[in-house]
Amino acid sequence: MTTLSLTSATRPIAPELAELLARLKPGQRLRITQTVRVGRRQWDTTVYGTFRGVQYLATGLATDRRPEDDVIIPTVHFTKDNGELSSIALDEHTRIELA
Repeated sequence: MTTLSLTSATRPIAPELAELLARLKPGQRLRITQTVRVGRRQWDTTVYGTFRGVQYLATGLATDRRPEDDVIIPTVHFTKDNGELSSIALDEHTRIELA
């Protein structure tokens, strides 16, 4: 079994999710569910698509700072059913399943 070590700037990625992502192959169909929160309201939203890969989004400040100040976020890239290339940032509420 392949393991994928995912580092996140905010919270650890669940080991089960990291294992699933390590096994995915480009072209596999996914169902991705995340919790959206705006103010005090929150709800789950689900999207379907075809897996393209996992990468990191590295953000930084516009000033010359230490590399430790960069924020690194694992992202899942996929293609929606309508052909749109999309990606989501993983967080502790992200659920990904084979569809």
